[in-house]
Amino acid sequence: MLVPYLYSLQNRKPSLYGSLTCQGIGLDGIPEVTASEGFIVNEINKKSIHISCPKESASSKFLAPYTTFSRIHTKSITCLDISSGGGLGVSSSTDGTMKIWQASNGELRRVLEGHVFDVNCCRFFPSGLVVLSGGMDAQLKIWSAEDASCVVTFKGHKGGILDTAIVDRGRNVVSGSRDGTARLWDCGRSACLGVLADCGSSINGVAVGAADNSINLGSPEQMPSEREVGTEAKMLLLAREDKKLQCLGLQSRQPVFLFIGSDAFNCCTFLSGFLLLAGTQDGNIYQLDVRSPGAPVQVIHRSGAPVLSLLSFRDGFIASQGDGSCFIVQQDLDYVTELTGADCDPVYKVATWEKQIYTCCRDGLVRRYQLSDL
Repeated sequence: MLVPYLYSLQNRKPSLYGSLTCQGIGLDGIPEVTASEGFIVNEINKKSIHISCPKESASSKFLAPYTTFSRIHTKSITCLDISSGGGLGVSSSTDGTMKIWQASNGELRRVLEGHVFDVNCCRFFPSGLVVLSGGMDAQLKIWSAEDASCVVTFKGHKGGILDTAIVDRGRNVVSGSRDGTARLWDCGRSACLGVLADCGSSINGVAVGAADNSINLGSPEQMPSEREVGTEAKMLLLAREDKKLQCLGLQSRQPVFLFIGSDAFNCCTFLSGFLLLAGTQDGNIYQLDVRSPGAPVQVIHRSGAPVLSLLSFRDGFIASQGDGSCFIVQQDLDYVTELTGADCDPVYKVATWEKQIYTCCRDGLVRRYQLSDL
């Protein structure tokens, strides 16, 4: 098997390949594994194996899923999220359905019906009782997780909605669309509070984050609506199809920076009040500092496969790619954690709750990983 490792564009080297051989199963039920020259098996248990390559100072822990849910959807699962209490999951699929299920066992609880065509994105509000979804029908909908009723439908976009973000506790939400606009919505009145950006290019990913005090977000040209709640001192990040990553003040609508990458940006997330990550179609993960965005802090590149999702996690992040790789980078660990099982099928989205990580994949499976298995 391939033993991959992280490297940056500034220091790109050819891949090193090694193989692992299972010599049998020990009395304790744990495989006995040896590695080819240049690689070392540091540790192994029933769910994980830790391998290092001392020459390159590279180290990876491979973690198998704790459990797999195969009966939620029949086709590719494009998005998922886990409620704030960890009890429920929501997911959308190319089988045309969006479903709420028990996070512990994948048991179906509700089917959310109402979008025409595919649902591209779904997420829980912070309460864990309400779901926000966006579809190819250009509609944004809010659902009750308790009885599956659609309580609000937002209309205004002229193209499919590709991503959403929730502002604070959820009185306002943000959407990004194929029509090139990002919009701010008032959930209480089912109304659009304004077009935040009109960039003439598909917006593939959106993220909202609290800004560090040192960042100048500018001032609004007009007095913000009293229906805007929690938008002050927030940044809005837009991952665009035209290779641009755009950051603006959420309340001010004023530009903070515009960064040009190597290919279309698919996803983005904030790591802190000034650090962010954004992933491209050609496999680059850019880490930028909003205070000096001209040059990246670093560019991580593991393969040419599209970066499909990025999620802030503890003191690092989780990334998933179109070649089936899904990995966790944490500052205080000298190894990368690889979440296995997807083989070569794209992993579209990752969600976490405490020490559990959930992924959704083109193979139609939701995988749940238990970090305590490490």
